[in-house]
Amino acid sequence: MDFLLVFFGALFMIAGIAGCVLPVIPGPPLSYIGLLMLHFTTRYQFSTTFLVIWGIVTVVVYVIDYLIPVWGTKRFGGSKRGVWGSLIGLVIGLFFFPPFGIIIGPFLGAVIGELTAGKDHGSALKSGFGSFMGFLLGTLLKLIASGLMTWHFIKVFFT
Repeated sequence: MDFLLVFFGALFMIAGIAGCVLPVIPGPPLSYIGLLMLHFTTRYQFSTTFLVIWGIVTVVVYVIDYLIPVWGTKRFGGSKRGVWGSLIGLVIGLFFFPPFGIIIGPFLGAVIGELTAGKDHGSALKSGFGSFMGFLLGTLLKLIASGLMTWHFIKVFFT
């Protein structure tokens, strides 16, 4: 039984890393499941505090990943319409145009929102770029979280 838990845990870790760059797959939650699978073996254990902290980190990173494109829009000079456009574009892209809609949706939503607010094309594209930069920052955060969980998985497995 331990062999299967370790095997599937490793698969979840790989899927978690892949999910950090593939918008359809939730990277950090899969990595966390991989840690839990290793924990439930008889040989490899993590402390409860460790698992709770990583559970919290997983939830926080997962939520922040959806909010950062909106923040990026605002940071790059987006108005309230641009921010709302980014948020609406995220939701539309997520549900109607997966997997790339989660990247393109916030960008287009921010641009359209800014254009409807009367901003020029340059300002609208700048806000859209901010949304895209937010997406990249979210991807980096997910890679860091999943990468650290994978490192702990490997470290515990080989000690």
